[in-house]
Amino acid sequence: RMKASVDTRARKPVTVTPPADTDQPPFPGRARQPGDAGAGFRVAGYREAHQKPASLSRKIGPKKQRLTEPEQQQIPPERPPSTLGVQRSIYFSSPEGHPTRLGPEFFDQPAVTLARAFLGQVLVRRLTDGTELRGRIVETEAYLGPEDEAAHSRGGRQTPRNRGMFMKPGTLYVYIIYGMYFCLNVSSQGDGACVLLRALEPMEGLETMRQLRSTLRKSSVGRALKDRELCNGPSKLCQALAIDKSFDQRDLTQDEAVWLECGSHTGLGPSELAVVTAARVGIGYAGEWTQKPLRFYIQGSPWVSVTDRVAEQTACSDKL
Repeated sequence: RMKASVDTRARKPVTVTPPADTDQPPFPGRARQPGDAGAGFRVAGYREAHQKPASLSRKIGPKKQRLTEPEQQQIPPERPPSTLGVQRSIYFSSPEGHPTRLGPEFFDQPAVTLARAFLGQVLVRRLTDGTELRGRIVETEAYLGPEDEAAHSRGGRQTPRNRGMFMKPGTLYVYIIYGMYFCLNVSSQGDGACVLLRALEPMEGLETMRQLRSTLRKSSVGRALKDRELCNGPSKLCQALAIDKSFDQRDLTQDEAVWLECGSHTGLGPSELAVVTAARVGIGYAGEWTQKPLRFYIQGSPWVSVTDRVAEQTACSDKL
């Protein structure tokens, strides 16, 4: 009996220490999701709260779970990923590295020059839920101010409706046509001068654009809109980006819901684009100004609202 007692005391308990999980801290923090106010920011060395370290054994798992329960109770449930377009913001870093918005100096140029400079740039619309929609500008029209019989400012008249045309370059001028559709313009140099944005190439948030177009358009047909039908017209792009009269007189260089980004990251700068110069659309009342070549679009783009074959042939002949 004495020998057995000694043998028992001689044995030492063996403690098994699991391998240290160097990647996982004791209390996992919550990484911000793309829709959060701090999109693009992540706490270094932390994992998502719902992930468990793979290196821990089943025996240690319950203890780990008990330790983390108080912390997990403080973490709000994660939101399901949005299916209405990628949520990003230019105010925080992002993997895509979107360029910052274009400033006042870009808009401070004559209407014709600005209309051409718009081609290839990216219009961004940030919705209230943080979803960002992007489209590359492929078609514009220039309106020269009081001398232009097709401009709302013809004769130098100023009204509450067209006040945006007389404000500083980069100011939005949104007006209604047919009592239900909106058109988006941007003021340029010169009193009463502006540029109409006629068509975009959808780049980001296409499903959201499709839903907005389907909801807002008057004719409700059963089929889903094709991508090229989303923004191929001035009123269509306003529907796709949820732009209405409330955007009138906003500053495109400062507004938090709509801005313009440099399109150089698409690989096609304005100087590298084949630009067609043609007559403007829907201004039959403007006399000799009807045929003025003040509409500009990217040749070969399937997103343009109306093509002009004669103007395109002339452009090709000029190059030869």
